Amino acid sequence: MAEARPFRHGEGAERSDRTVGSRQLAAMLPDPARARPAYRHLARAISVLILDGRLALHVRLPAERELAAALNTSRATVTALYDLLRESGYAHSRRGSGTWTALPEGRAPSGITRLLGPEDTAIDLARAAPGLPERTLVDALAQVAPRLAEHAHTPGYHPYGLPELRAAVADRFTRRGLATVPEQILVTAGAQHALTLVLGLLCRPGDRVMVENPSYPNALEAIRRARLRTLSVPVTDTGWDIEITESTFRQSVPRLAYLIPDFHNPTGCLMPDDERVRILRAAGRCGAWLVVDETLADLALDVPAPPPFASRTTPGGAGRVITIGSMSKTHWGGLRMGWLRAPARLVTELAGQRIATDMGGSVLDQLLALSLLDRAGELLPPRLEQLRRQREALGAALAEHVPQWTWHLPPGGLSLWVDLGTPIASALADRALDHGVRIEGGAHFAPDPGLFEQRMRIPYTTSPDTLRDAVHRMATALAEGPAPSWTSRREHWVV
Repeated sequence: MAEARPFRHGEGAERSDRTVGSRQLAAMLPDPARARPAYRHLARAISVLILDGRLALHVRLPAERELAAALNTSRATVTALYDLLRESGYAHSRRGSGTWTALPEGRAPSGITRLLGPEDTAIDLARAAPGLPERTLVDALAQVAPRLAEHAHTPGYHPYGLPELRAAVADRFTRRGLATVPEQILVTAGAQHALTLVLGLLCRPGDRVMVENPSYPNALEAIRRARLRTLSVPVTDTGWDIEITESTFRQSVPRLAYLIPDFHNPTGCLMPDDERVRILRAAGRCGAWLVVDETLADLALDVPAPPPFASRTTPGGAGRVITIGSMSKTHWGGLRMGWLRAPARLVTELAGQRIATDMGGSVLDQLLALSLLDRAGELLPPRLEQLRRQREALGAALAEHVPQWTWHLPPGGLSLWVDLGTPIASALADRALDHGVRIEGGAHFAPDPGLFEQRMRIPYTTSPDTLRDAVHRMATALAEGPAPSWTSRREHWVV
């Protein structure tokens, strides 16, 4: 038997064949001529890429001469850049093996930190997620306690999900206009879990995945971590560019497309019915899977709630449409309850996929979800009315304090996609933190680097008074002028 030996830092990376190309890395970095000293400017940019997950851990960086040529800078600059990355813990090297990306001691990827609550009293506008009224949760817990006791004598494993919850979710789809049976439902630990399962089963590294631009940051990160190639199609304030979307299906033939057609995150747009039909046809012609994120579909503020995307398919044509949803945006993210709807045969395969990491969700959480879904007709209307009041308060505060900013009023969802007029979003977010407001610039919603620096997503998920206070603080920060565009003290999280 081979003798066991301890793991050495970086050892796994050196056995990997993962390498980032010089041109690929250069395209993700700022112009070294724009700031001095250039090597510090580039080192900061690379460290942010590593923390954000846009540059994976344990990949080999380009040789110094290659990166210098790609950046049109001197080799001495790249040598100093790599030295600083090693010194700060974002890279390590061993003779003959190159330079590899790493994570410094004590730092966590932003995929983790963006989900953590603020440690101070800052107003948190980075997470577009509502809370759950305490009374509602207490009542639901009291209701499910006897039902939980009935499950206590069982093993408690439900890889497909609790049968009664699967039936409730299926019934919900049927009432919305898409006939569904429980065998087509897989209960998951949120929509993100559902997406990760789908990517793991249907895609292989290097496959093309079509995404919207902008899109949900955590979905984009899941796609990057699966080592998939993104093809982005634009979503503007007025909606989708359907011609570009159709041509992307036709010319690039993606393996899968990830879409948020209902009150799109972050733009708030609602996809028209005719465009849904055109996308279904375009995806069908090239054999692409459609993953439709409907986590915001119930949050219709000015229009009727849209029917399921898959209901627009022709009879028998929904075989490659997977719908994912959750209770995080309509109820509470702390439940970690989501689901996917897919052909029954695919649901079985996905259940098998989850067994390797998760043998089934918590029975208590699923019973709570069932109780809250049963009361949706009672709980959702006041939630929507509250969101309307908060949206109005946010819009009024923006008009008063920063009238030069513009936005389109979304017909639903949880946030405004605000145009600042100039590319200052990241700098303003840094300055706003000094005034007690946590918020993220639009770049975090971009599938490609360097985009949406003139944009901010501002959620209206807190009270009107808090929103007015937050906008006043941001206006004060804006009046003081921009902060440096990067700071090592700031963590990032987006929900």
